[in-house]
Amino acid sequence: MTSIVKSYILTGAPVGSRRISERRKDRLSSASVRNVMAELEAQGLLTHPHTSAGRVPTEKAFRFYVQNLNAARLEPAEADFVRVNLREAGSLEERLGRSSQVLAALTHQVGIVVAAPISQAVLDYVQFVRLADRRILAVVVARGDVVRRRILRITEEIAPGELERIANYLNRNFVGWKLAAARHEILRRIEQERAAYDTVLRRLRLLYREGFLREEAETRIYMQGTPNLVEGDQALDRQRVHRLLEALEQKEKLIELLDQCIRADLVVLAQKSDGPEPLSVRVGLEHSSPVLKDFALIGTLCKIRPGLEGRLAVIGPTRMHYERVMSAVAHVAGTFHSLSKNN
Repeated sequence: MTSIVKSYILTGAPVGSRRISERRKDRLSSASVRNVMAELEAQGLLTHPHTSAGRVPTEKAFRFYVQNLNAARLEPAEADFVRVNLREAGSLEERLGRSSQVLAALTHQVGIVVAAPISQAVLDYVQFVRLADRRILAVVVARGDVVRRRILRITEEIAPGELERIANYLNRNFVGWKLAAARHEILRRIEQERAAYDTVLRRLRLLYREGFLREEAETRIYMQGTPNLVEGDQALDRQRVHRLLEALEQKEKLIELLDQCIRADLVVLAQKSDGPEPLSVRVGLEHSSPVLKDFALIGTLCKIRPGLEGRLAVIGPTRMHYERVMSAVAHVAGTFHSLSKNN
């Protein structure tokens, strides 16, 4: 079975009994190989386009194949390529973007990185800058150099000294909190009766009402490598690529797909390797979209900062080099995790 799948991955052509027979060290005859292939076909592991053609592995066969694979280590030059690219990133967001680029470059498939909303990040500090025309620049910095800037248009003047006192209050009380929890507690405090008599809380209510700490529900997605879909020996026709890109650009469905494939019981788990989590392999993605029928996903969870979780994945045709892709995903996740711990 493994020989048939490997041959098909290598050539993309139906696999004949003679080809398998010639490659075997035990010199099993073509007739014997044909009998074995017929049994595999009866079990739903092989199919064939024409009566006289060779066999093609089914999704069931690919699932059987990947269950027995382990993610190997990358070549030293490739490992250096990963480390240098991720280490040179100036911020967490840049590192996330570079991770998707590195995955695409190593696998020649589509590299995807998804970061959880900033609400799950841990607050480092808050700063306010007074601008002209009753505008205030609110800067929220979370661990890992995650920065959100928002310009607030206020209906009442707030003096620079008051802004400094508000920032000091927030930094004194909420540094180290997850942003979602801090938002909830700030709202609770400014709604208390005593907030009407506390100058800082009264001004903070004004900033909050104008959008300070407004919840960001959007999950950030970084995707690179879509040109790989129309290049190489597994190239797709343009119409199929267009439909595929439309499917991948639907953010909510893409996030749901990654969650299902990485967390669900149906995933095939590879053994632990360099990554902080086991790898998950899903062969056949048609449950998410019919256009993803002959595609597979290899991904993993990655803790990109304390309290901040991400997902790294590669999507490519079912006939991809699984061992190489698994190695790339595991190594990028492991490198990301290691660099994040040291920063």
